[in-house]
Amino acid sequence: MFSVTKEDLGDGVILHCRGSLVRGIETSLLCAAVGHYGQDVVLDLSQVTTMDAAGIGALIALQTAGVYLKLENPTRHVREILHVTGMESIFEIRETEVPVVAFAETGAEAVTTTACCSD
Repeated sequence: MFSVTKEDLGDGVILHCRGSLVRGIETSLLCAAVGHYGQDVVLDLSQVTTMDAAGIGALIALQTAGVYLKLENPTRHVREILHVTGMESIFEIRETEVPVVAFAETGAEAVTTTACCSD
């Protein structure tokens, strides 16, 4: 399962990703969500549990299409995948403190529905 919620910062957005970013509908949802919000997007990956080659491929495709992605707080698993594949040098990766606050309290809103795929 994969979901994306949007947090509006006034001068940009953070897309909070949750779940598995793997081949199938998940990568399509990410591309659609990022494409909707312009050329400069922060992806919060602190809740991404799994990423496969298709997930990395989606990030690369977005970057190639001219979207400047900032990857925020990738989980250890995601960071290892980015390192092993040599992709960590392609993306700006930043670590920020992740507040323990519910999305409803921050004004975040869902931009996609949760998807499940049996690929």
